[in-house]
Amino acid sequence: MDPVERIDPQAWMTTPGVEAVFAALSANGAVVRFVGGCVRDAVLGRAPGGDIDLATCDPPETVMGLLEAAELRALPTGIDHGTVTALAQGQSIEITTLRRDVETDGRHATVAFTDDWAADAARRDFTMNALFCDADGALYDPMGGLDDARAGRVRFVGEPDQRIDEDALRILRFFRFYAHYGQAPADEAALAACRAKASRMTNLSGERVGAEMLKLLAAPEPAPALGLMIESGVAGALLPSITGTGNLARLCSLDDGDPLRRLGILLSGDALAVAERLRLSNAERDRLAEIIQRPLEPLEPAAQRRAIYRLGALLFIDRAYLAWAETGDDRFGAMIETAREWPIPALPVGGADVMALGVDSGPEVGRLLEIVENWWIDGDFQADREAAQEKLAALIP
Repeated sequence: MDPVERIDPQAWMTTPGVEAVFAALSANGAVVRFVGGCVRDAVLGRAPGGDIDLATCDPPETVMGLLEAAELRALPTGIDHGTVTALAQGQSIEITTLRRDVETDGRHATVAFTDDWAADAARRDFTMNALFCDADGALYDPMGGLDDARAGRVRFVGEPDQRIDEDALRILRFFRFYAHYGQAPADEAALAACRAKASRMTNLSGERVGAEMLKLLAAPEPAPALGLMIESGVAGALLPSITGTGNLARLCSLDDGDPLRRLGILLSGDALAVAERLRLSNAERDRLAEIIQRPLEPLEPAAQRRAIYRLGALLFIDRAYLAWAETGDDRFGAMIETAREWPIPALPVGGADVMALGVDSGPEVGRLLEIVENWWIDGDFQADREAAQEKLAALIP
């Protein structure tokens, strides 16, 4: 396989960690190349959006031995599928042996190792992810991914139906990559296959689906990709509650790219079901449920501070962004800045102060503190410790 062109070596190609791993893996003459997302991003002039991935012909046991011989830590993170992770100079670098699929059930594949770079490229999902690059910047493009990447064409390697049959998650990955890298119009063959195979997504694990969905929503402008998901029936098979993009595009023009907040603007009251389907963490589930509550109204400064204190800065910002997107009222932008800049104060008295006045430990302590806290909040947090202690003392007969 000959290189098709050459790019200038990127800064991430020459870090001490990467150079140490390259030197270790090539010590016996093996060919080692960068592969996948880091190469794709390099040809597009983007910083790598994920890990640095390498490919080699050597089997994983040999890779482990070469790394250990170079006194680099080697972790067998996916050794059955040919993947070893090297830890070098504070970097985590994934190395995968060239492979080809032997059998797949739509979620997991049985692989055989190979020394054929084109065969390895042929098992990858999209042409833009089937690019290889030498340490000196020489590019190899066995699947035509270079032109596709530069033109914003998210195109499956080979037959889209076959790629999806190998792993149904590739349906969602198609829309995720379209959101981050695609240009209209979307590839018709890919869309047709995603539409035809949409029902297969119901068997995917929630963790995998949730990770892809949040990555999709983190794109600068995810609304067009999500619109295609809805039109093709993929969204209905995955998350039936998402029936339109609503104010997502406006939110994305305003916000800081938070995917959970963007998910919230798509929902109407089924946050718990969506959180369960996507296997969100408990914290993410609770935040999503709070995000979709009644949005904020424009507030005066003192009322803003009260709301920020009660809700917490993050949830206040979430609701303010949704209200801004839904109303177009720029006052919410100023409220968001207040939430980011205002240091939330702490109540200047606590349980020890109550008990020092002779109140036994128990519910009465909390009741008295709540009264003082409400008084302190109503006074715009101005009362100091001495004033709060006086207020507390006045409540006790």
